[in-house]
Amino acid sequence: MIPSHQLPLVGLLLFSLIPRQQCEICEISRENYTALNPLINTMINSKYSKGIQATNVLLSLRLGGILNQNQEQKLMRQIVLTVENKESSLTSGQLALSILALGACKRPDEMFKNYSDLVKQLENKFQEEIKNMEHDDNPLTNYYQLSLDVLALCLFSGNYSISIVATKFNPENKNYYFHGQFSVDTGAMAVLALTCVKREKTNSQNIMYKQDLEIIGGHIESLIRKILSQKKEDGLIGNIYSTGEAMQALFVSSHYYKKSQWDCQKTRNKVLEEIPKGVFRMPTAAAQILPALLGKTYLDVNKDSPCVYKSGAFNLSTQEPTSGPPAVSHPQIQVNYSVVINTTYNIVVSVANGSVFLDVMEKAQKENATLFSFTAEESSWGPYITTVQGIKANSNERTYWALLSNGKPLSQGAGSYVVHAGENLEVRWSKY
Repeated sequence: MIPSHQLPLVGLLLFSLIPRQQCEICEISRENYTALNPLINTMINSKYSKGIQATNVLLSLRLGGILNQNQEQKLMRQIVLTVENKESSLTSGQLALSILALGACKRPDEMFKNYSDLVKQLENKFQEEIKNMEHDDNPLTNYYQLSLDVLALCLFSGNYSISIVATKFNPENKNYYFHGQFSVDTGAMAVLALTCVKREKTNSQNIMYKQDLEIIGGHIESLIRKILSQKKEDGLIGNIYSTGEAMQALFVSSHYYKKSQWDCQKTRNKVLEEIPKGVFRMPTAAAQILPALLGKTYLDVNKDSPCVYKSGAFNLSTQEPTSGPPAVSHPQIQVNYSVVINTTYNIVVSVANGSVFLDVMEKAQKENATLFSFTAEESSWGPYITTVQGIKANSNERTYWALLSNGKPLSQGAGSYVVHAGENLEVRWSKY
């Protein structure tokens, strides 16, 4: 399942004084920037880089100083228009990410300056998340979004309770886990948020913060241990999609672990190997890995720092977004597809070689709409399955539709996972 989750900026001066040896040795060299072109062109040209879905893309590209001003302006306008028209329906994490993207740096024309209103709205949404936790300790959304909330409030001088942060972000909280497995990207985003809070409040004269800061420091240390425990032999941390944000978390917390515990270059090189294979075909996946490859983190967001424009260093192609590759004739393959609720419903369908999971679902629905009907909504990760047989996923009830292949959960979405002949595909009604 793809995760659905203040710093007065004078504090950023202190950030630059903190050692970042891990970041410096991991940053891709300028002469190798061409290796990043597939990521960048995916973000710029994808049909999914629209409206609120463009926030990850804009944040990543602005941190890297990659866009030219016209490209940046186009993405900003989409996000501003969406936020203005749909603010009440946005989740807290979506609003937080919008604030981070719009305020990542300062444009020469100061195109957007209305941060205070958005931050106030985020404060309210964050309080609603916390209030919901009074019942069963579950936020309205998830801990990834809750961490985004704290990060944005911290970086943009919003109001939040440090005591609540210290209490709610305990690393043993069940919301860090998914089916008993520690969620690396959730933990990584929490590290970024907690690090921001710790840095800001450490500069405060309020001695009441001392105990909370000690607790938060302990949380960061524990989360880093958990993140490193998910390090794979090939260098990935969690999976390929959680590795980028895990790298960011490790960049800003190098004093919590020994250099020997993480081979940063090995991780970077493995990611670079995967780029040509097309694993980052969704813009959000590309956007989440790019900052770390450029030695950047979300803590580099600074609305008062002039934007950098250096698109000439990259080979950017601008074209009309397409919904897929040109139509060509592909041989047909057969796959087994099941819907599992209380009963299992099976069907064998034929699809073109190179099809994705969503194509299989659409073919099954066409053959038997009663058993295999479904709906999906577009997200920054591509199509997200919302209902099957009319049964709707509900974050308040912690239910969702899990995608599996040969009994194992997929880390890719329905619109990006390429199926194989003879594969056993499954959509299962699940709870987390």
